[in-house]
Amino acid sequence: MEIRPCRAADVPVLARHIPAPGAPTRHADRYARQEAGAGTYLVAWRDGVPVGHGQVRWDGCAAPEVRAVVGECPELNGLDVWPEGLRGRGIGTALIHAAEELVRERGGTALGLGVADDNPRAAALYARLGYEPVAPYTDRWGWTDAEGRTHACADACVFLVRSLVAPGD
Repeated sequence: MEIRPCRAADVPVLARHIPAPGAPTRHADRYARQEAGAGTYLVAWRDGVPVGHGQVRWDGCAAPEVRAVVGECPELNGLDVWPEGLRGRGIGTALIHAAEELVRERGGTALGLGVADDNPRAAALYARLGYEPVAPYTDRWGWTDAEGRTHACADACVFLVRSLVAPGD
């Protein structure tokens, strides 16, 4: 498996292999954020096929209740492994470790991520990797359908943070 930042040529491949129901421009939007310097869109590849992705948002979580607690702590956002049958095989863990390494390379000392209250499997993974809850919040996001209608969504979540500083440093 290879994990690397998204390239322009990867965007249509991602759109073909990793569906984004209700958000047909999700991959392009994340790539554009990367090109603007506001994030790094990591993609996991197996045999030339994308099998997972997540974006490090360098300016942190957008939710005000999280920012009040952790400021601009970089956030790993939108972590996903696809297809679902590949979950539990280390791809998500590898993406998290790659994100942590990017944060360290930029001098960061912590990485945060959110987990929906209805996703105990992901919460268990994050806990095993040392992420600790710091703030409940509502993840608010939206998407536009093919007819141009905008849909607003809200998920109850918990923001978790892991220190990337070795004890004694």
